[in-house]
Amino acid sequence: MMQALVRTLHRIEDLLLTVLLLGLVGASFAQIVLRNLFDTGFLWLDPALRLGVLWLGLIGALVATREHHQIRIDLLGRHLPPLGRRIACALTQWFTAAVAGTIAWHGALLVRDDFRLGSEAFSGMPAWLAELVIPVGLGLIALRHFLQGFLPPPPEPAPMNLDPLP
Repeated sequence: MMQALVRTLHRIEDLLLTVLLLGLVGASFAQIVLRNLFDTGFLWLDPALRLGVLWLGLIGALVATREHHQIRIDLLGRHLPPLGRRIACALTQWFTAAVAGTIAWHGALLVRDDFRLGSEAFSGMPAWLAELVIPVGLGLIALRHFLQGFLPPPPEPAPMNLDPLP
């Protein structure tokens, strides 16, 4: 039951990421064609594309967190015994969860303030709606890191060969 729910959530994340990326590429292409061939375009599309990049980045970060593909600076992990590695990994996950949770909290305060003030992002779109991805995305990242702190550490990535090709 729980595995099916997790798989469904992963599919939703992947679908959101795919649809958003394809939408951004399609809208950018349309804007370029409209500007270059017809000397026109949508005034609201450029800020919408910038906002879409924010959403794409945070949803992509959520997927990267799921796959353990985020940037990782591991100075000690390879030299620790298995128990020490597990403890270090858990502490790192929980610290990351605390940082992401703090940013999510302040993002929620921003959304609340913009909702109360009725701020506008562009073309009548409420700013709080545009900013909603900050607390939601980072809150989910914080939750994922917190839960991953209770799991065994991910396997060590294979070392990269940085030697130039012959």
